Amino acid sequence: MMQAAPALHLEGVGLDFGSAPLFHDLDLKIGGGIMTVLLGASGVGKTSLLRMLGGLAAPDRGCIVAGDGLPLAGRIAWMGQQDLLLPWASIADNVMLGARLRGESPDRARMGHLLDCVGLAAHAAALPATLSGGMRQRAALARVLYEDRPVILMDEPFSALDSVTRARMQDLAGRMLAGRTVVLITHDPLEACRLADSMLLMAGHPATISAIAVPDGQVPRAVDDPSVLATQSALLRRMLQ
Repeated sequence: MMQAAPALHLEGVGLDFGSAPLFHDLDLKIGGGIMTVLLGASGVGKTSLLRMLGGLAAPDRGCIVAGDGLPLAGRIAWMGQQDLLLPWASIADNVMLGARLRGESPDRARMGHLLDCVGLAAHAAALPATLSGGMRQRAALARVLYEDRPVILMDEPFSALDSVTRARMQDLAGRMLAGRTVVLITHDPLEACRLADSMLLMAGHPATISAIAVPDGQVPRAVDDPSVLATQSALLRRMLQ
């Protein structure tokens, strides 16, 4: 059974890039059990923030803690911009990699179900080099879902997919990650409006973060929902300023 999904608190966080501060005295509360989507221009610091949340980088000042007061280590699954599949392992073994590294018995039934969900059931025995970039990204999504962690960090997880497959994977992620604390980076306003329970826009140097109103309805929202389309247009106008 999945552990309770904690909120994430950034308290006075500072991070320097060379001699310039990327973040300065940043305070932010990310809600537990919901999907928070983070947008902003390239280079503003989105991936750096996500890496700090995941423990892959340490802030120069301040701290990041779970709202329940428990350690975050062991409760996070990560999906970066690159698929990071092991080239010598089959897609099935890549999906179950975490279990093998922890010395656990792999759950082949769960792996098979997830590969079927992402449309890769016929490629379980294939090596990553034989698949397209989009297929590899879907395999990486299956690996994250297999981990069943309460906190999920995703950096542009659907960027390599065509528009139809992207919409289908958004639907899948929206359904299967419900109840988890998810932080997802995207540059796509439509993706943000479909998936966000909470939407944040990062801008400036040093970066500040502001909340944006989300569309009505539950995640994943329909691509043609009038509220989604209206919010998408308003968000794009704001990002173009």
